[in-house]
Amino acid sequence: MVSCTMPRRSSPVVNSADVIAAPLSLFCCLRRYVAAPPEMGAAEGGALDRDNITIVADPADFSIPRHGSEIVMLEHYYTKPATLDRIRACWLGEQIEAHVGRLLTLGYTPKVVFFRVPLLRQFAEFSSRNGVQIVARLPSQVSPFIAERMARSPSETTRSAKRLRQWENETRRPIEQFLGQILPDFLPRDRLPKCTREPFEDTVPGFFGYLRDERGLRPTSIYAYRHALSLFEAYLTRFELATLGELSVPVVSGFVTTLAEKHGTSSTAQICSSIRVLLRYALREGLLSRDLVPALGTPRSYRLSKVPRSISWEDVRRMLDVVDRRSSVGKRDYAILVLLITYGLRAREIAALTLDDIDWERDRLLVPERKCGHCTAYPLSGVVGEAICIYLEQARPETDNRTVFQRAHAPDGPMTFGSVSDRAARYLRKAGIDVRRPGSHTLRHTCVQRLIDADFSLKSAGDFVGHGSPRSTEIYTKIDVENLREVALGDGESLL
Repeated sequence: MVSCTMPRRSSPVVNSADVIAAPLSLFCCLRRYVAAPPEMGAAEGGALDRDNITIVADPADFSIPRHGSEIVMLEHYYTKPATLDRIRACWLGEQIEAHVGRLLTLGYTPKVVFFRVPLLRQFAEFSSRNGVQIVARLPSQVSPFIAERMARSPSETTRSAKRLRQWENETRRPIEQFLGQILPDFLPRDRLPKCTREPFEDTVPGFFGYLRDERGLRPTSIYAYRHALSLFEAYLTRFELATLGELSVPVVSGFVTTLAEKHGTSSTAQICSSIRVLLRYALREGLLSRDLVPALGTPRSYRLSKVPRSISWEDVRRMLDVVDRRSSVGKRDYAILVLLITYGLRAREIAALTLDDIDWERDRLLVPERKCGHCTAYPLSGVVGEAICIYLEQARPETDNRTVFQRAHAPDGPMTFGSVSDRAARYLRKAGIDVRRPGSHTLRHTCVQRLIDADFSLKSAGDFVGHGSPRSTEIYTKIDVENLREVALGDGESLL
């Protein structure tokens, strides 16, 4: 268990104006939220004194009735013996009771249990009527059970297609989660791999190992390669080309032409970039007799052709004002937003923050394992520190996971980088801010624009947000309004 000790203090109100006005020198946070060392575990659980409050996730606080040496989960939710008998009488009764215990450990509420247990009992009775009483054969019964259940509903014909899909998901997901617990190899329908094999695994063996081991790509990047190469492989299959050695210039250029008809310029360029890596690897391994990369023409894309999708500071104020900081979710999301705005962090970096990355004694925030492989230590802003303190004290679930930002609803666990970006996009839309592709990167661009407006050099701004190359920061010259005005009005010599 994790013990976190915090000095008792009143809860300050952090205004959005404080975030806007916070200087980049970053004031020290006066309040402390000190993560106790690992040895301060459950032995001190529940200790409470006048000076410090120790928060410990203690399982003893949640009493579970026992029958002999066996934990009895169902009695915790149901009191009528007839109800318990009906549940335990079905052939999956033991598995259902174990699943209830699993739901409890994941943080699901009794309301969820009251909905799922009758649903799972009906699923067990349905499979039994169909002659299926083997756990391994249960996945084949999911879709027929849902179809029969929907057909019995008197309102099936009056519901919209959208509501029917929602109702199907509300039935399918609890059953698939149950099957995932009793069948280790089971995958839900929406997580089934679209392809059971890697593209070109027979004709270009070892390519994905090369991406992982030699180039050190992340799983998300490898997934993008898999998608691009699947398209290329499907195209070659149409022409019955079994190996890359049979490739020719017309085939490669024809694929690019076909691709450009269905995808935009950026998507086409990204897919062609992945195929270019494959062709170079095949040439290195002797699988190609000549270099076909020059034949892989891509749509012309100009560097610095777009303007960063940043927003004004007035829009930042509007976005922060729509966050309801009275709720636990609002306290968490507000802390995330001020981190994005103040430091320009990536969504992945915020999702990976742990309690150990915040040095409250030295007022320092450490961001390890950044995109370019380095780490950055920031002075801890007073506004950011207060927002994080409020979340940790009042809203963060009790958990032994040391990741700072946790899910607010079951199943318990840390937030993903996708959910961090989704929360930023939600508040941008809620505030009525019109921006292209809203998300966490919108606030990252806004942070850089703030630095440029404050006359920081491009090198300093790039280092602050963790750019690996000055070329990544060049696009922000388009929003350096003051220097651009000097170029327009004068001869530009003062800028050289």
